[in-house]
Amino acid sequence: MKKILETARKLSVPSQKLQHQNSVIAKTAFNLVHKEISKYSQVKDVEFGGSYAKGTWLPNRADIDIFIKFDNSTPTKNFVEISKKIGFAALKKYRPYVRYSEHPYVEAKIKNTKVNVVPCYDVKKGEWKSSADRSPYHTQYMSETLTGIMKDEVRLLKKFLINNKIYGSEIAKQGFSGYVTEVLIIHFGSFLDVLKGFADIKEKEIIGKSSKDFDTPIIIMDPVDSNRNLAAAISEENIGKLILASRKFLKKPSLSIFKHVIKKKIPKHNLKNTIIIKFKFKKRSPDMIWGQIKRAANSLETQLEIEGFNVLRNLATTDEKNTAWLLFLLKSIRIDENKIHEGPDFLNEKDAEIFINKNLRSSKLMWIGKNRKIQSLQKREYQDAILFLQKFLKNHLNKSGIPKGLKTDLKKGFKVMLAKNESSKSIKEALSELVSTNETIFYSN
Repeated sequence: MKKILETARKLSVPSQKLQHQNSVIAKTAFNLVHKEISKYSQVKDVEFGGSYAKGTWLPNRADIDIFIKFDNSTPTKNFVEISKKIGFAALKKYRPYVRYSEHPYVEAKIKNTKVNVVPCYDVKKGEWKSSADRSPYHTQYMSETLTGIMKDEVRLLKKFLINNKIYGSEIAKQGFSGYVTEVLIIHFGSFLDVLKGFADIKEKEIIGKSSKDFDTPIIIMDPVDSNRNLAAAISEENIGKLILASRKFLKKPSLSIFKHVIKKKIPKHNLKNTIIIKFKFKKRSPDMIWGQIKRAANSLETQLEIEGFNVLRNLATTDEKNTAWLLFLLKSIRIDENKIHEGPDFLNEKDAEIFINKNLRSSKLMWIGKNRKIQSLQKREYQDAILFLQKFLKNHLNKSGIPKGLKTDLKKGFKVMLAKNESSKSIKEALSELVSTNETIFYSN
């Protein structure tokens, strides 16, 4: 184990050469932004944030965050517009573009290093006006608390999370953010102790100090905001993946998890029961489209279940340009033509009469079940899941539970097909995630 972790640290810690290169890029970008803020009285200061400022960045993920701090009396409209003007003017040589979180921010690449110009309000601790307002306090806290050794432990944990595909706070991932990894290292002390802690974690266990209850499997408190549970942004599935990955690594330590993401083979026997809905969408922010397609997949799973199809899993993915896919793994894409419609207890005279009058003609058989409830055997309207989805999306889109923004996109066209008939490279990783066993978390002794 010791040798594995020593080698893994070397893979996770940037070289002196890379640190110098990144420092030059950061200084260049900072000076360009600092020059622009002097044009706007609403901007009070500018400072580094994120993993670069805290010294926890990885060799291949050297993003540089520069925070523009606005006077807290600045209207939201000006806050957004001015920050975009500053970002575009400062980084004009590097082809800047807009990215989205709660508010838009400007991003550019300088020698393959992402530079983010992010707006926040200059507020007192706890008086947050935007989600980014905590960031300067996060940077200050971590800079004062993390030791040099702990920073390398953070990097090790990040590498472990990335290669288990559970790193990143964006809606697309709903995983562990960089800040969460830092909080975990401070709480447990080291990478190995984080894994030991999660391998044996109990339901509702609190990491940090909390004075209130939270409805999440575990609670990870933000040391800068006593009302914020960081685990609320992490999906239950990703929490489960870290727990199982921790247990496996502790029992079967391997350097391979730090070197690369383990690729999974796609089993053909699962593909034959996997359906894809493919459609184009009008360009919007990544967080918005990811949120919409995830809700759409969950809504359509519910509709499939109501119709009698057994959905094992669903997943949504997008190229973040103009195409999205909704994926459904079913127990079977075809089901029996018969269904049982259960009615009321025969002792309930009024309801029993209504049920009989409504269903007698359409019933193949009607009888009293052992539970005293009236049973009606009926023929299903749909036996094929593909046909059901095609008809449902065409005729009942307004009752589907699909987000309003996507309905307009789907009305323009969609395609429902078996997974084996979709050849796009963009879908391969999502398919692998949906229909393959994750060998980094499931194992046998």
